[in-house]
Amino acid sequence: MDETIKGKSVTDDQIRAWQQQAREGLDVEGLSRRGRPRLGKAGESPVIPVRMDAELLEALTKRAERDGVSRSAAIRDAVRAWTHAA
Repeated sequence: MDETIKGKSVTDDQIRAWQQQAREGLDVEGLSRRGRPRLGKAGESPVIPVRMDAELLEALTKRAERDGVSRSAAIRDAVRAWTHAA
């Protein structure tokens, strides 16, 4: 069975090279960060699940697409406006 990463074949030689690199110590600073970037300077960005009916979700999706933003960004903007937060 061929090993793949993101659809690209990985050779046994490449795996051995990675193993050797791990034994020698990885340059952690040089690795890219995983996950989504933080929102703001306060540190954590907790995920807040929100339930809405289909009509509201459709309106949100259309408005976000029209404004060229994600639904999450549209919700954050609406909450900021409602709470008068910066």
